[in-house]
Amino acid sequence: MEKRARARDIGVKIGMMKPGEYNAITDVDGVGVGHSTIIEGEGPLIVGKGPVRTGVTAIVPHQGNIYEEKVRAAVYPYNAYGKAIGLLQVIHMGVIETPILLTDTLNTWIVADALVDYMYEVMGVKAMSINPVVGETNGSYLNDSIGRHVRKQHVFESLKKAYSPGGTGPVEEGNVGGGTPMSGFEFKGGIGTSSRVTAEFSLGVLVQLNFGRRKDLRIDGVPVGKELSDVKPRGVQASNSIMVVVATDLKLTSRQLWKIAKRAILGVARTGSYGGVHSGDFVIAFSTSKRDVEPLLESMPSHSGLFDESFLDPVYRATVEATEEAIVNALFKAETMIGRDYHVRTAIPLDRVKEIMIKYGRI
Repeated sequence: MEKRARARDIGVKIGMMKPGEYNAITDVDGVGVGHSTIIEGEGPLIVGKGPVRTGVTAIVPHQGNIYEEKVRAAVYPYNAYGKAIGLLQVIHMGVIETPILLTDTLNTWIVADALVDYMYEVMGVKAMSINPVVGETNGSYLNDSIGRHVRKQHVFESLKKAYSPGGTGPVEEGNVGGGTPMSGFEFKGGIGTSSRVTAEFSLGVLVQLNFGRRKDLRIDGVPVGKELSDVKPRGVQASNSIMVVVATDLKLTSRQLWKIAKRAILGVARTGSYGGVHSGDFVIAFSTSKRDVEPLLESMPSHSGLFDESFLDPVYRATVEATEEAIVNALFKAETMIGRDYHVRTAIPLDRVKEIMIKYGRI
């Protein structure tokens, strides 16, 4: 079996800026990630029984009680064909008050319900209402999605891992958590992450990749999908969806975070997305507000104070680069999976990808 590797492990270095220690969203201090993965059964689909290929991924903005210590946030629904929960209040209020959970499409409401339980039972929230934030993509090509197999214990497991020392370190990618059944460009997709770090700020991105046609796939500008048109089996993949979570430690307003969230879609587009009619493309951006913007302002060649937002330019670049690389990492780390009705999503062949990148002068 081919050993799976991240983009930089095989020499693919996307963009100009440097990644952080883990090249992950957890390079933003305090951010934690945890997964709960459910893989059960094989063979023909029996709704309610399986086969099951699903899970939950939890992203926590800090290691404390987020309801008591809310973080500034914004949402950009680029193409809102999706079942996300809680995003309208985030748009309206400009803050997030629960962890962010990602899962398979029809598990969204189960996951949100369990997240509410977690906030009351574990976090000890006393408020009479709470706004759970849950995003999804549709993994029904491999999973018994209608059966809705995620349970409260899976949600709690993902959160326990995110709220642990291990949750703030390297992030597991590929066929894990909410990304377990997902596809990417007619290959296996899933969870991917990347970061960009400077002296003035840190920014990380985590994606749940589930979109793309083979012919459209581009890696660092190279038409890799066309070069791999012969790889089989393929299976039909519609435009489908992606969830993007952007974290930064810069103390920004919700409006500024919204502008950053919009730039994440440029990173998505670079890999070959055109935002199809049935794509649910959502970006959630938040700030831990641990660093003031003044040092970044002072590092700019010229500026006219806080009302000149050109200081955001390097943050925009970091967002685009990290989003693009997170998608590639999701593809590279995912392994071939056989799902319901013996549907197959093949892992992208990394040996051939490397040959193609060398051919085009990128390595």
